[in-house]
Amino acid sequence: MTLTETRAPGRRTEERPSLRERHPVRFLILAILLVLLLLVVAPLLVVAVNAVKSPAEYAANGPLSLPHHLYWQGIVDFWNRANFGLKLWNSFFTSIVVAVLGVILSVFNAYALGIGRVKGRLWFLVFFLIANLLPQEVLVYPLYYLSKQLGLYDSLWSIIIIFTVIQSAFGTYLLTSVYTEFPKELLEAASIDGAGKWLSLWRVVVPVSRPTLAVLFTFFFIWTWNEFFLPLIFLISNDNQTVPVALGVLQGDRMMDATTTSASALIGIIPAMIFFLIFQRTLTRGIAAGAIK
Repeated sequence: MTLTETRAPGRRTEERPSLRERHPVRFLILAILLVLLLLVVAPLLVVAVNAVKSPAEYAANGPLSLPHHLYWQGIVDFWNRANFGLKLWNSFFTSIVVAVLGVILSVFNAYALGIGRVKGRLWFLVFFLIANLLPQEVLVYPLYYLSKQLGLYDSLWSIIIIFTVIQSAFGTYLLTSVYTEFPKELLEAASIDGAGKWLSLWRVVVPVSRPTLAVLFTFFFIWTWNEFFLPLIFLISNDNQTVPVALGVLQGDRMMDATTTSASALIGIIPAMIFFLIFQRTLTRGIAAGAIK
């Protein structure tokens, strides 16, 4: 005889455990994430608070006190004194050109190595990996004299060329691993339809790998925006300086204006944060697509 259990509609035979009982570890992880979030956000909040604080109030109450009133004159003075609008344009122009050229160069290299199966591609990948691991201090001496010989010293194009090569080395290494596993059926179908290598690249490979390319574009832009060491050496004139260089030269050996430095840091990171917020959904989709793949 078979026993069947009848269950009244809308009623549960057992009480489901609460969320805390089912996943006690989740709350521990959530607490750890909140602590890490505070550690990341706290310096930004300190900078924002001191950016709108007058020097007298900063000297009287210290860096952790809240301002009694908003003092915008520090931001205005720094903007006018450093010609910060020009610095923003230099950083934006450099970063956007490097991001675009870096992605294009990475695609070409990775297409040849990953899909074209160039002979000796393993050694090419080792070369690109070593190029990623080299510290920038090693590159300064040869790049300095090379830029002098080519007449590119103290020019934005010197930084653009250098960082395009550096960023594309990482992009080539990453994209080659993606293109090595690229579905051959798509390429064979395109070949049957009469598409050559050029059309296959732009009509098949690039659209399929667009999420990964969007991730590279976003990272290349932010990395180039935050670069300080090489721009400090190659961009010596005031008209060619980028935002990190303009912020770095504010501090002297024996003097530092804390409120002006905070104001400059705040308006220096705002464009990068806006760019990240605009592309954060694209970045998330690209990383998720890569993880699923």
